[in-house]
Amino acid sequence: MGFFAAILVTLQFPYYCWVWKKPQSWVNLCGKGRDPCKVMAFVSHFIKMLQFIALYSVSSFTWPPPLYFWPLFGFGQFLNFRVYQLLGESGTYYGVRFGKDIPWVTGFPFGFIRDPQYIGSILSLLACVSWVPFQYILLWTLGYILMIHVESKEDPDTRAKLLA
Repeated sequence: MGFFAAILVTLQFPYYCWVWKKPQSWVNLCGKGRDPCKVMAFVSHFIKMLQFIALYSVSSFTWPPPLYFWPLFGFGQFLNFRVYQLLGESGTYYGVRFGKDIPWVTGFPFGFIRDPQYIGSILSLLACVSWVPFQYILLWTLGYILMIHVESKEDPDTRAKLLA
C-alpha cells in the first residue's frame, strides 16, 4: 500500500498544475452552463477523500496526540477555513483563472501570511507526524511548496473565458 498511498498523496498536484496552467481546457471540459469552480471543488474534495483513505492505510493512531498536535492542527485549520470564508468557492478554486472577477482580499491572514491556505495545510500535516509516516507528510508538503511556486507565476493572458 505504500507506493499506492504515495501516488494518492501527490495526485492533486498534477491536477492543480494542469488547471492553473491550462484553465481554458478545464473550462471547456466542464462544458457550457457548468461553473468550473464548483466542478474543481468537487474533484478536489474527491481527491482529498482518496488521500485521507490512503494515509489512513499507512498510519498508526494513538490517543491522546502529542501536545504539539493541537496548536499546529488548530491554527492550520483556522487558516484554511478563514481563507475559504474570505475568498469563497470561486476565489479558492481558481476563479480568477477562469475569467471570474474575484475581489482583492486584505483581511487576516492575507497581508500577514503568504499563501495562508497552503501554510495552513502544511501545519495541519505536520501536526499529524506522530501518526503518519514522515515520508508521506514530506511528499505532500513538497507538493504544496510546488503549488506555491506554480501559482506565484500567473500570466493574465492565459486566463480562460467562461463559456456563454
